[in-house]
Amino acid sequence: MSAIDVERLSEPERLLWRYGVTRPEHIDLDAIADDQGAPVRYAPLCGCEARLVAIGKRAAITVNSGCRPERQRFSVGHELAHWMRDRHTGGFQCAQEDISPQNVKAKSAEAEANAYASQLLLPNYLVDPWIQGRKTSLETAKQLGQDFRASLTASAIKLVKRSAVAACVLCHKPHGLSWSVRNDAMPEDTYIPSELSYETAAFGMVFDDGERMSRPAVEPASRWVSSQALRTAEVESQSVRLSEGVVLTVIGVKTSAAAAKRQSAPRR
Repeated sequence: MSAIDVERLSEPERLLWRYGVTRPEHIDLDAIADDQGAPVRYAPLCGCEARLVAIGKRAAITVNSGCRPERQRFSVGHELAHWMRDRHTGGFQCAQEDISPQNVKAKSAEAEANAYASQLLLPNYLVDPWIQGRKTSLETAKQLGQDFRASLTASAIKLVKRSAVAACVLCHKPHGLSWSVRNDAMPEDTYIPSELSYETAAFGMVFDDGERMSRPAVEPASRWVSSQALRTAEVESQSVRLSEGVVLTVIGVKTSAAAAKRQSAPRR
């Protein structure tokens, strides 16, 4: 891999670097947590996804054994973040809604822990070279998740945020838009409507029992976003049903409207 400027790495990335992580398969969060004095155990939990109990310089992380492996890894990263950053508080009990890769912007301990966990599972210094030359698509996010052992949602968000192409990841439920994440290459006037267009594949996936993943489709950007800069643009979209009534979509702008905003290097 190319030379890494350690001074520019984020706090969780520097932690990985100190443990010699130079490939995705090197990321062993259980081992790191144990070495940091917070061993991880897996057990059934009721009412929370994970918890951290800290006493002095030692702690214990418990993760719900009933969750998917990718979810468990994110939970370990989330609780490890609390231990590394908030250990003076004594402990945390984190519900499912607290441990979510899309919840990273709110100024709260839980949001900061989610951002920290995302960098532990999908560090920029490994993701950036991985995505070079690849499309900003759901298929790419799926492969990213497989290689880094991360969830599809976390991988799609990371892919979109690190892409030089104007792109968004959106999550819809029957009531409309649940949440969205867009990168800095999207025009500033971009507005994402809460109502899902019936002309999209995602619409049928939210309300029907059709295919689990749609094929990539090139379609007008106006089906997904409202923006003066994108009024004649096209996007490539692809959607997947995460669970009943929950659909995740990645869209990437394909026209010169995005090119004007594109930067030649990934952002930090």
